[in-house]
Amino acid sequence: MKAMSLVELAPLERRPDALVLTERPEPHAGPGEVRIRVHVCGVCHTELDEIEGRLPPSALPRIPGHQVVGTIDELGDPAMDGTWLSRRVGVAWIHSACGRCAACRSSLENLCPSFVATGHDVDGGYAEWMVAPLAFVHPIPDALSDVDAAPLLCAGAIGSRSLTLTRLVDGEPLALTGFGASGHLVLDLARTRYPRSPVFVFARRAEERAFALERGASWAGDARESPPQPPAAVIDTTPAWTPIVRALEHLAPGGRLVINAIRKEDTDKSALLELDYPRHLWREKTVQSVANVTRADVRACLDAAALGMLRPAVAIYSLERANEALNDLHQGVGRGAKVLAIR
Repeated sequence: MKAMSLVELAPLERRPDALVLTERPEPHAGPGEVRIRVHVCGVCHTELDEIEGRLPPSALPRIPGHQVVGTIDELGDPAMDGTWLSRRVGVAWIHSACGRCAACRSSLENLCPSFVATGHDVDGGYAEWMVAPLAFVHPIPDALSDVDAAPLLCAGAIGSRSLTLTRLVDGEPLALTGFGASGHLVLDLARTRYPRSPVFVFARRAEERAFALERGASWAGDARESPPQPPAAVIDTTPAWTPIVRALEHLAPGGRLVINAIRKEDTDKSALLELDYPRHLWREKTVQSVANVTRADVRACLDAAALGMLRPAVAIYSLERANEALNDLHQGVGRGAKVLAIR
């Protein structure tokens, strides 16, 4: 099968063609697994973290990709329910969790110490086929196309989890830092869940700010600008440190900052030296990170999209153009999410 493989870690500036088109043996499903003929796979900033070594894969070479939509074409166990064959399913970042630890028993399988990540610990969806445990695949609602469903499996699901963690009350202002794949979906969800809450967007580029206003943001500006009122909660979806410091400065007393990022780049780490306790943290402001997703997060996001509560803006690339998609993501080119069309 064709696959785009990561064989060496390096900054994209030094190696813009980070992934190599390779011929790999077709995988086969083992016990408890299904094989999926991949239709599309979303492109995520986490892939940049893997390529550049901030989140190195557990082994190389590795096929990345964890926003996968395809059709089951092989069952790994004769005892499996045969009705799963030919069903359209999605695979998210959560490839598996143990199901036995305290985190799993508390509905926090995203914090399982044995958490296995798709495209990081096992091969993912930048390929024509992949395998996954049946218990961790997600039926795709008929109302969603492959392309629309793919970004929901990470950008949408992690955005939904972030929004829940803000503990926002309808009517309280919400702010978003950054307006990419996850940010534009969070805006859709926020406008549905909290119709009386204004949503402010901080974005570096004028194109992103214009896009935010088109999607229904109440205000959009640069991170150094002051929004119309202090937000009760901020969701940070950027790979940088500076927006976090700026967000804390804007945050209302008792406000909550939720950081939706698996890693932060070091390019502006000096921004942390600006952190000033009375200006940024005092008056009971809180900071929380978001780690991974649960299966419930993914399914809730798919259900919400099937009901028309959110719909991604998508740019489509072929599998062979995966490096172009990653470089466009790295440089902030385009709007919304990016998806590879495999078949």
